[in-house]
Amino acid sequence: MPQMAPMNWFFLFLMFSLIFLMFNSINYFSIIYSIKKIKMSNIKNNIINYKW
Repeated sequence: MPQMAPMNWFFLFLMFSLIFLMFNSINYFSIIYSIKKIKMSNIKNNIINYKW
């Protein structure tokens, strides 16, 4: 039945899009980033002195 071909292509596109989005979201949220704590004393000690 050739009338059903557009629906099959749309269904394949929809499935590919959903799998693509799920794969990207799993990869994005699977990485655990470590938060680096910066103390204020370290920032004050690293002031750049410009010599003109």
